[in-house]
Amino acid sequence: MKLKRTLTALALSMAAAGAFAQVVGVSWSNFQEERWKTDEAAIKAQLAKSGASYISADAGGSAEKQLADIDSLIAKGAKALIVLAMDKDAILPAVNKANQQKIPVVAYDRLIEAPGVFYITFDNVEVGRMQARAILAAKPKGNYVMIKGSPTDPNANFLRGGQQEVIDAAVKKGDIKIVGDEYTDGWKPEVAQKNMEQILTKNGGKVDAVIASNDGMAGGVVAALTAKGIKGVPVSGQDGDHAALNRVALGTQTVSVWKDARDLGRDAASAAVALAKGGKVAGATSWNGGEKKVALQAQFLKPIPVTAKNLDLVLKAGWIKKDALCKGVDAAKGPTACK
Repeated sequence: MKLKRTLTALALSMAAAGAFAQVVGVSWSNFQEERWKTDEAAIKAQLAKSGASYISADAGGSAEKQLADIDSLIAKGAKALIVLAMDKDAILPAVNKANQQKIPVVAYDRLIEAPGVFYITFDNVEVGRMQARAILAAKPKGNYVMIKGSPTDPNANFLRGGQQEVIDAAVKKGDIKIVGDEYTDGWKPEVAQKNMEQILTKNGGKVDAVIASNDGMAGGVVAALTAKGIKGVPVSGQDGDHAALNRVALGTQTVSVWKDARDLGRDAASAAVALAKGGKVAGATSWNGGEKKVALQAQFLKPIPVTAKNLDLVLKAGWIKKDALCKGVDAAKGPTACK
């Protein structure tokens, strides 16, 4: 009888410990973007490997819905949260509620400045520098357009700051004139396209280079340029979206700064499980580089700029298949990766 009680107690104890680390809730701001599907697959795979389970919700671009989503994830038993925030300020009540319930929050790819949050992303200032370096090399002088990310996302300003570091000397010298500098609500390609169309109209089509902060918006920019019959304008992006990498191969986009979402998803999942168990995250560092200077534990991954010269990288990494990368490319004239 005593043995039976002991085994029962042990089973309940193990179940409780398992349940504590078992459920990780992921709140997506806008899952419709191509790259988040890759992130999700990596998160799911790592959680499964860690013996944890995955539940999620998609806010569909609504900061208000994201608050309700996080309440729902907590109600469903999430013992850690991975949050891709739609709005850095609007998300704070949900984060505070999680903190009160001792549920750790991982700010995924977008900064949430609140005590106790663990922040994981790529070095976004360096991403901005990489974008600007590639465009500056392609077009050292002329009329530049800056297509920024969402005003509610701190990454937009981190990127813009890195871009400015690179082009600032040329701007001050007068070699570069910034003729458009616009935020893009929700990072939406259609908003970027509209902004680009307005800038082209305002400047009589005289635009020589575009530093766009991600690949979706770069697609909108290229669509606006194409509609006006404007060719040969260097355009930047980031994320390694398949459509963007194809544009790099075609020559309509100059660079996509590749952030291997498989690495980010894996590491975020590992961090969430470690924090749910009350542990620490290996490789974390102290950081307070946000607008509010809130001290956080953080992890930064390294991005890679991909241009026509090193497209082989994404092929060898299994990020994209050759037929998708080289669709519509003239093998005789295209980059080496498409030969």
